[in-house]
Amino acid sequence: MAFGINRGELQQWKEKVKCGEIAFLTHYWIHPRFDGITTVTKAGCCDVEKLIEWGRQYGLKEEWIHKREQYPHFDLIGDTQLEILKKEGQCKQINRFFEHK
Repeated sequence: MAFGINRGELQQWKEKVKCGEIAFLTHYWIHPRFDGITTVTKAGCCDVEKLIEWGRQYGLKEEWIHKREQYPHFDLIGDTQLEILKKEGQCKQINRFFEHK
């Protein structure tokens, strides 16, 4: 279940993804398989080859891409999530979803 974002933020992410940008959307998230993980960042791009290339620089594997309709994306969680957000200059999302990191 996703929470902590509004419809406008989701729509902005979808538009960027559809336009071929690497776009980031972080939200609160709870999943029983990932105890202690409270957020996920979706890093998406409709150009799957571009997304694969982008992911390689961070050690992300092609098979980890969720190929969902028009919005293919990686789900970033844990330490990898925070590291990538920092390297990608996503300060607003870090400040909003990660306290004291």
